[in-house]
Amino acid sequence: MEAEFYNNTPSTQLLIINNDSASFLSSAAKWGKFLAIVGFVMIGLTVLFAFFAGSFFGPMMNELDGDTNFAGGAFFAVFYIVFALLYFFPVLYLYKFSSKMQDALRLQSENVIAESFKNLKSLLKFVGILTIVFFGIYALGLIFMMIGFGVGAMM
Repeated sequence: MEAEFYNNTPSTQLLIINNDSASFLSSAAKWGKFLAIVGFVMIGLTVLFAFFAGSFFGPMMNELDGDTNFAGGAFFAVFYIVFALLYFFPVLYLYKFSSKMQDALRLQSENVIAESFKNLKSLLKFVGILTIVFFGIYALGLIFMMIGFGVGAMM
């Protein structure tokens, strides 16, 4: 019985975007493009700051431990570069989504709108996976903190 149900459904279903939906998508694409451009600028500033982080944070670290240790400044430089790299991919996906959506609405092209939604899917998937990873890191941090409190209370 189930097989008959699936055999009777059409293989392709048409999705029609009405004027209101097109207006909402156009507005979302404009704001998305704006946010993506701001994101690219912030990534550029972060990378620029990363190059100066070693010289900025290095002397501060030296004052704290009294040793001429460049590792503290280098750590901050690497941290900012990794942060910029993680931030780059969602911004790129957002920019591609926005650009393709504007093109799709202008050209009325189903293929281009599919490419646009593919980039939106990639954006949300990347942010979702990154969120899960950070939740895992937070959970591990909490576990180690509880173990540390337990060991500290036993002393």
